[in-house]
Amino acid sequence: MDKTSTIILAISLIIIMLGMGLSLRISDFKNVLVYPKAICIGLLNQLVLLPLIGLAIVSLLPMPPEIAVGIMILAACPGGATSNLISYMARADLALSVSLTAVSSICSVFTIPFIVNYALENYIGERNALQLNVLETIAQIAVIILIPIIIGMIVRHYRPAFADKMNRPVRIASGAILAIVVVALLIKERDTVMHSLQQAGLATLALNASTMAIGFASAKLLRLKRDQAVSIAIESGIQNSTLAISIAVVLLGNSSLAIAASVYSLAMYFTAGFVIYYSVKAFKKEQEGQNTG
Repeated sequence: MDKTSTIILAISLIIIMLGMGLSLRISDFKNVLVYPKAICIGLLNQLVLLPLIGLAIVSLLPMPPEIAVGIMILAACPGGATSNLISYMARADLALSVSLTAVSSICSVFTIPFIVNYALENYIGERNALQLNVLETIAQIAVIILIPIIIGMIVRHYRPAFADKMNRPVRIASGAILAIVVVALLIKERDTVMHSLQQAGLATLALNASTMAIGFASAKLLRLKRDQAVSIAIESGIQNSTLAISIAVVLLGNSSLAIAASVYSLAMYFTAGFVIYYSVKAFKKEQEGQNTG
């Protein structure tokens, strides 16, 4: 992408994160104390298991170095506003979902540089001089993630009616922005896109489905309620593809590293639809059981 497109992408991500901030309250961070077990399980899945699963996938499946790095960038970017919307539609624990998104977004500011540098060093290595300066990257990600979220939260605190009014338009705009970015990237990489789609498609689907399944299984194994388990599954499996694309294009200046995240942006809606369908069915069964009881 040219410099203008890169700037537009960075501004778009800032707007998306501002929208996330408009939906957050200080109480969402207090939920860490209210749901300590659920929060800990969710963060373990998002910040530890997700990158490890990404590493396993790129080690087991044959793929070009650029796709492998793209998968690891994606695995380093947990959560996002989309996961909150999907949790809401799936009748999951929305408070837990929002809390996990908020906490993991802050934590990922510090974990992303190390995971991405590991991937660059191991899968591209000496053939490419790409490398993230850790402190500089933390500062850059803070600017495009933390500061907009904080501004959004301040607006919500002092102007809650305005924040509620803007929530839906910002979500719609976020989806439209992501769609435009994905299409633009696929057009730019059109010479290699079909080959890359085949290679990235299986890997991104494997990342999405396996992290969702492990998130749900780990929550149920540790005896969390159904709605909490579904939230953790969604938070574990729905990565922040907009952030992943921004890291590849804005921070690393290499759009080929964003192909995996672009493909993932399309694939995740199929698995999300599956989760929403079965979760809503389970929710209705629970309601019927309570009514007959």
